[in-house]
Amino acid sequence: MIKQSTNLIIITVLTTVVALTGCNHTNTGTGTIPEERVGLEGEYDKSGLAKRVVKAFEADANLAAIETVYVAQTGSTIVFKGTAPNAEVLSQMVSVAEGVEGVSQVETDQVTVRP
Repeated sequence: MIKQSTNLIIITVLTTVVALTGCNHTNTGTGTIPEERVGLEGEYDKSGLAKRVVKAFEADANLAAIETVYVAQTGSTIVFKGTAPNAEVLSQMVSVAEGVEGVSQVETDQVTVRP
């Protein structure tokens, strides 16, 4: 009788481990999504960080209408491309982008500033 109980316990433990392993699945297969790949809804998104920066711009009344600067990402680095209306706006864009969780650096060398 003791031997049967031991087998039942082992089967129960194995079943629980298998069930718990499947509970933490994400698209990356590691159980977590890298911060720069987290999308707007918390899902895996290759451009997730750039999209979150754009969303932060849309929430800022001074930046929402800027359509000449494009946002890209390389890993956790945000890359701006295009033309900024002036240096003050570009500086504000950098500040807002740096405030987005997961941004490690902001590059602006591909932005032309209007005189």
